[in-house]
Amino acid sequence: MIYLPAAFVAVSAALFFRSESNVYAWSDADIPDQAQRIYPKNFAVLDYVPPPTVANLSTQFVPPGYTLEGLKNKPFHIYDEEFYAIIGSNPSLTLLAETNGDPLFHEAVAWYPPTDEVFFVQNAGAKAAGTGLQKSAITQKIALSQVANVTASGERSVAGKVDVVTVDANPAIVNPNGATNYKGGLVFMGEGQGDNITSAIYYLHPEPPYNTTVLLNNYFGRQFNSLNDVAVSPRTKELYFTDVTYGYLQDFRPTPGFPNQVYRFNEKTGLVSIAADGFNKPNGITFSPDGKYAYIADTGAGLGFYGNNQTYPTTIYRFDVEDDGTWSGRKTFAYVTPGLPDGIHCDDKGNVYAGCGDGIQVWNPSGKLIGKIFIGETSANFRESPLTTRLDLYR
Repeated sequence: MIYLPAAFVAVSAALFFRSESNVYAWSDADIPDQAQRIYPKNFAVLDYVPPPTVANLSTQFVPPGYTLEGLKNKPFHIYDEEFYAIIGSNPSLTLLAETNGDPLFHEAVAWYPPTDEVFFVQNAGAKAAGTGLQKSAITQKIALSQVANVTASGERSVAGKVDVVTVDANPAIVNPNGATNYKGGLVFMGEGQGDNITSAIYYLHPEPPYNTTVLLNNYFGRQFNSLNDVAVSPRTKELYFTDVTYGYLQDFRPTPGFPNQVYRFNEKTGLVSIAADGFNKPNGITFSPDGKYAYIADTGAGLGFYGNNQTYPTTIYRFDVEDDGTWSGRKTFAYVTPGLPDGIHCDDKGNVYAGCGDGIQVWNPSGKLIGKIFIGETSANFRESPLTTRLDLYR
């Protein structure tokens, strides 16, 4: 979870990205209707570069010759021809649901195949929602079968036509944040609440009555700071998760008791160990499809209710994953602007996607920016499913 300036939090919405085919040979004449080419060479040298008080991590960059509205109208931005293979011949972006002020659609996007539903959570610690210390953020879901029906017409907005259903987990997941598929169900990171409700990993059975089980809630008797995101190693099947101070920075968790770190949890043995440290604020986490690489999004520049520090990271790091599950070879993979890299995922080709300050940015496995799904606002998280290449949830 991250907190950004008011310019980014005015609207909470769910969007749906559909890609129907993969096409590998294109010319500019064949650009899909909702796509456009962006040529970095055209803005390598600008007539005027504003100072950091004007152009910074919270401002949208509009290249010369473009308008912000034009960038939104054709949201699939092609920075490299490799992006064509991802978006296909007829990509579309559709608004499914929205709220004004209350950021309902934010994090923990997870697809549950047996019911073909996508789960997600409200923003914990959002002032507009009143969540965090006084009440917990909620878990919600939508049915992809309904999404398929209402988006068949090709409308750019079907807000109000998709049912957003609250999931009443039992016992409740307190201030849920990250989530992923695990052992036939879903695991959620609960950030905790106040001094006495600690951060915990919850296992949710994603069908009524939505029973939950706490898998982990301490590190040798000590509370975690506020658990954030989680991924399953494709090689060891263990849980790796990030723990960061955003609960404290959003005034619903006590003074932190640990450095901001990445942990490794073996549920079978119960053992918890440190996978990596040395971050400012480790946030999103994912693995390459073969499990050989791990990626961490560091949102250090975001200070919760206390603003931003632009000298801190908005950076994605990559690690080599050894056969025994340990990490080595830390590498800077990408530096993100605008905004912060929050949710992060890989596709089956190893391309890396991150929710950023202007939408979803996409890099190839070598770290080259190849495209964006541009919404002109912060995208906190998203998830792949068979119906849609990406379900994008943002605040």
